[in-house]
This record gives sequence, C-alpha cells and structure tokens, in this order.
Amino acid sequence: MTPSLTPPVKKGARVCDGPLYAHIASYRAKLEDLGYKPETVLDHLRLFAKFDLWLLRRRRRLWRLNEEDADRFLKHLHTRHHRFRSALRLVLKLLRDVGAIAPKSKSTASSPAQRLVNEYRVFLKEERGLDRATICNYSRHIDGFLNDHFGAGRVNLRALGGLEITSFVRRQATRHARGWAAQMVTGLRSFFRFAQFKGLIASDLAAVVPPVANWTMTGLPKYLSTEAVQRVLGSCERATVRGKRDYAILLMLARLGLRGGEIVTLQLDDIDWASAEIAIRSKKGDGWARLPLLVDVGQALAGYLAVRPSSAHRNVFVRDYAPYTPFVASGAVSNLVKKAIERAGVKSVRKGAHVFRHTLATEMLRRGASLTEIGRVLRHRDPNSTMIYAKVDLGALRELALPWPGGVR
Repeated sequence: MTPSLTPPVKKGARVCDGPLYAHIASYRAKLEDLGYKPETVLDHLRLFAKFDLWLLRRRRRLWRLNEEDADRFLKHLHTRHHRFRSALRLVLKLLRDVGAIAPKSKSTASSPAQRLVNEYRVFLKEERGLDRATICNYSRHIDGFLNDHFGAGRVNLRALGGLEITSFVRRQATRHARGWAAQMVTGLRSFFRFAQFKGLIASDLAAVVPPVANWTMTGLPKYLSTEAVQRVLGSCERATVRGKRDYAILLMLARLGLRGGEIVTLQLDDIDWASAEIAIRSKKGDGWARLPLLVDVGQALAGYLAVRPSSAHRNVFVRDYAPYTPFVASGAVSNLVKKAIERAGVKSVRKGAHVFRHTLATEMLRRGASLTEIGRVLRHRDPNSTMIYAKVDLGALRELALPWPGGVR
C-alpha cells in the first residue's frame, strides 16, 4: 500500500505546517533584495501564507507545484489582479531556482493548428532571424486564419484555394484599420511561403493573397501644437520619482524625436555627459546615432537619475515599483504618453509616442528646416519617409498651387 504523499490536514493547521514554510525566509530576503517597500513585503508574505495553507489543505505535493495551482488559488481568492499573479510567479521562480519544485514544462499545443503555428514561429526565429514583436504580429494572424478554417481538427492546407483566402482577408479587413490589414496579408504570404518550403502545399498560395489598399502619402501627419506640448510636459508631477521619469521621457520624445523603442533600450552608458551626447540604438535597423544632449533634456535626465530606484539593470528608465525592471516594449512608453495627454486635457487623434516625433518634424519645417535636415534628425533611411511632412508646409504648397479660373486675384 502506497503511503499518502502528505498527511491529512489537522483542524487548526498553522502556517508552519505548510509545504512552503521552509522557504518563507528566502522569499522575504528576495523581496527585500528587489527593493520592495516594507509594507509591500508584508502584503506579499500574507499572500504567501494564504497560499501555503491552501496547499496544505489540499495535500498538494511541493515538487508538483506549478502555474495551474497558482491560477486555482487565485480563483479561490476570487481575484485575477495582476499584482497577485506577479507575486505568485515570483514565488514559483524562487522555488525553481532552489530546486524545490519541478522545472517549468514546455507548453504543448492542443490542436494540429497550434502545433503548425508553433513550428512557424520557430522558423521565423531560427531561419529568418525575426524579432519577437514581428513573430508575434505574424503568428497571431495565422492563428486566426487556421482557427477560422480548421478549428481544432486536422489541418489540410492543400484543400485551400484563392476563394477561401480572399474571403478571409475581406472579412478581416473590414473589421480593422488599414495598417492592421496590411500586416495580416504580409503575414499570410509569409506563412504560405513557409508551408510551400515545408512541402505542406504544392502551389504558391502566397501569390493569391489579395493586396490591401495602403497607399503611401495619403494622410497627414498627426501632431500637437507647441502650446499643447507644453501642457503635456507641465502635467507631470515632478516632485515624485514617477513624475521626474515621465517628464524626462516626454521631453526626450518632444525635443529629440526619439521612437518609443529607443527610449526603452537607452542605457546609462549611452549618455556621454562630458561630450554632451546621447548614443541612440535604433530598433528599426538604423544602427547607432549620436544626438546632442540638449540642456533641458540633460537637466531632466539628471533630475531623474538622482532619484532613480536602485536596479541591477543598466536601462536608464525603469518601472517605479519593485522589482525595478526596464520597460518590456515600446507600448509602455506609448501608454505613458497617452496618460499624460489625457491628464493635460489635450485633444489629440493620436496619443502614442510617435505623435511627438511628428510634432518635432512639423515644428522644424515651420521654422525653415529642409526635408533633408528633418530626415537626418529623425534618422530616416528612406527619404520618402520624410516627404509626408511636405504636406503640412502650406507656404510652399501655395506657391505650387495653380490659379483657379475666375477666382479672386
């Protein structure tokens, strides 16, 4: 007879009886090392204790503890708050680091379509060398396409024809913006080339994916007025760490025209205080560029770095709560910009980080800068990327306008 893995829970069980109790000191030390405030450490320990008793009552063996147990515990607490999920992920990571629980198992695809998409993701990463964001963007469209046609059943790409593909593209294109639709058809073409390379299809289905109208130079760059930019900058509460950080980020976007991704990847070593320069590593393949460290930008950076939380990371900008890690992607910067614009009460069609880039280019044009000079400041590889700003140079456009027959002279 096999003995029970854990003894039955006695009435009035205490924390010290639970499977996690032996690791509570290590967990507390980890929280303190990561810079959590004392009151936050206490909150984490309370959650740790509740999780420990919950495991004890269910006689859960510690070695088998995993993310599914954490999800069930959160459901038991009737909460899905991200802070609780983050705390439990930290507990599991600590236990794996010390070998107390089993290594995290790789997730297995539950359907043939998911297995094929996973194989496609590996191909994009290992064979084509694409970055994580591009892989994510392409594969989400393929997820939707295969689920739409095959669901959880067998995937037979040879049964597809131009009619099915065109019908899918038309349905999806009417529900989303033009840029989203253009990305979708690019992803579909990439996937069908992959499928042909793997021998899953014989015909070139990539050739039958219909194009999406996405003409260049059809719109106007969205920008803010000078007064609106000042209101957004002034909305930052610069007496706080977060306010100093946000002000420095917004000022770098507005004065240097940086991209959100360039803010995320900026390192402490990229700032040359002696030469008053900043080295910018672009996430769009432009390589490196050196920009002048303007006086107001330098003052804002110095003000933030004086109070920046201690972090093991070399990124200039980190989150304002423990653990003090860098932003994961440019979306965090755009979200910061959106909140600042709304806080300032500024009306804007676009509320992402790029609106400041457009604003800088437009202001430079109005002050007499040439399109070539603007392209250099914005570090455009293709001169056509800068041409769109010619559409806001009303003075130059008036000189090109033909006189209207019978109009006022």
